[in-house]
Amino acid sequence: MTMEDTRRDARRSTDSRASASGTRPADRSTSVVRPDEDQPLGNISGRVREGVGSWLRSPALDFYALIVVGVMLVGIGLVMVLSSSAVLNISRGNSGYAGLVRQGTFAGMGLVLLIIAAMLPPGFYRRAAWPLLGLGLMLQCLVFVPGLGVAVDGNQNWIMIGGQTLQPSEFLKLALAVWLGALLSIKRPLLHRPAHLLFPLAPGALLALGLVMLGHDLGTMMIMAMLVAGAMWVAGIPRRWFALAGAAGVIGIIFLTVTSANRMARITNWIHGICEGDSCYQSDQGLMGLAEGGWWGVGLGESRQKWGRLPAAQDDYIFAIIGEELGLIGTLGVLALFTVLALIMFRMITRLEDHFMQITVAGISAWLLGQAVVNMMVVTGLLPVIGVPLPFISSGGSALLASMTALGLLLSFARREPGAQEAISARFGSVRRSVSVQPAPRDSAPAARPAKAGRRGKAGRAAKAGRSSRSGRSASRRRRGASSPSRRTR
Repeated sequence: MTMEDTRRDARRSTDSRASASGTRPADRSTSVVRPDEDQPLGNISGRVREGVGSWLRSPALDFYALIVVGVMLVGIGLVMVLSSSAVLNISRGNSGYAGLVRQGTFAGMGLVLLIIAAMLPPGFYRRAAWPLLGLGLMLQCLVFVPGLGVAVDGNQNWIMIGGQTLQPSEFLKLALAVWLGALLSIKRPLLHRPAHLLFPLAPGALLALGLVMLGHDLGTMMIMAMLVAGAMWVAGIPRRWFALAGAAGVIGIIFLTVTSANRMARITNWIHGICEGDSCYQSDQGLMGLAEGGWWGVGLGESRQKWGRLPAAQDDYIFAIIGEELGLIGTLGVLALFTVLALIMFRMITRLEDHFMQITVAGISAWLLGQAVVNMMVVTGLLPVIGVPLPFISSGGSALLASMTALGLLLSFARREPGAQEAISARFGSVRRSVSVQPAPRDSAPAARPAKAGRRGKAGRAAKAGRSSRSGRSASRRRRGASSPSRRTR
C-alpha cells in the first residue's frame, strides 16, 4: 500500500466517523502543501513560474534591470582595464593600478552624470534638444582648431583640455539621439511628405556625420549612421524613403573606403586573408588570444597578449583579453549582458506611450548595441578592423562618460512607463520604513523593572485569590438557595 492510499483510507475513516456522530469536518482556512511520491517537496516549479511571471510583469522591471546590467558592465570594465593595463603601466615606470585609477575616476564622474540625467524629467530633454545638438556640434568643431585638436592614428577626433584628451563625437552621439527624438516626434504625422522629411532632418544629421568624417573617423561615423537609422525606423518613416537613405549611405561608405588606401588594405586583408608586412598583426594577435583562452580561460590576470603583443589591449581589443583570461564562458557572459540590455530597451520602446521617448530610446539602443556588436565582430574576425570601443568596458573616459549619461537618460524614461513610478515609490517607501525602525532604548534602571513586576505579580495573585474566594462563596450561596425549596416542600 502506498502513502497516498494510506492517507486516502485515513480521510475516509475520519469522514465516516464524522457522519456517524452527526458532525461535519471543519473546512481548512488555507491550502496545505502536502508531499506525494511524484512531488515530495510540493509544486516548486509552479510556484517558481508564478513568481518569475509576476516579476516579469512588474512595471518597474526596466528601471531595476537597467541598474543591474549597467553596474555589471561597468564593473567588468574596471576589472578588465586593470588586468589589461597593469603590465604596460609597470613597464613605463607607473603604478600597476594607474589604469584602474584613471578609469575609476571617469566611472565616478559618470555616476554623477548618470544620477543627474536620471533625475531630470523627459520634458527637459525635449526642450533642450536643439541646444544639446548645437553644443555637440561646437565641441566637434574644436578638433580642427590648431593647438587644441589632437590626431591619433590618422584620425582627427580628439581635443586636449588640461592634459586630458576628450572625444567630442561620443557626446555628439547622445545629443543627436535626443535631437532626433524631439524632431521626429513632432514631425511624425508629416513624415510621408518629402519636404518635412528632408528639412531639417537631413541637414542636421548630415552635418553631424560630416564633421566626424572630416576627422577621418569612419568607424564612429558608421555608428552614428546606425543611430540615425534606428531612430528613423521607430519614428515610422516610409519604407521607400528609408531604403533610399540606406542605399545612399552604403554608396557613400563604399566611396569613402575606396578612396582611402588604408581602408582598402584592411578590406583586402579581411577578404583574402593575405597580409603584407604586419598589416594583420593586430587582428591575428586578437584571434590568438581568443584561441588560447579556450573554454575556461587561462585565469584572470594571466593573459599573455597584454604583455605588449596585442596593440590596444585595453581599448578596442579588450574583448580579446576577456576571451583569453575568462575563456568562452566570459565572452558569452558579456554577450548575454548586452543581449539583456537589448531586451530591456526593446521592451521600453513597446511600453512607453510618448513618441519622443520611444524614438530617443531607439537611437540610443542602435548606438550602444550596434557599437558593441561591431566591436565584438571585429575582434572575432567577422568584420575588418574598425576602431570603435566596447561600450562600458573599454578604457576611455569620453566613451564611458557618454555611455553612463545615456544610461541615466534611459532610467529617467523607464520611470515614466505606465505604473512604474508608483511601483518604484512604493518600493523605496517600504525600504525607508524598514530602515527607520529603531530598537527600543534600554532602561537606565533595569533593577527597578523586575521589582515592579514582582509587586505587580504579588498583587495580581492576591486579587486572583480574592476573586476565587468570592466566586466560591457565591457558588455555595447558590447551592443553598437551590436546596431550600426542597426543604420547604417537605
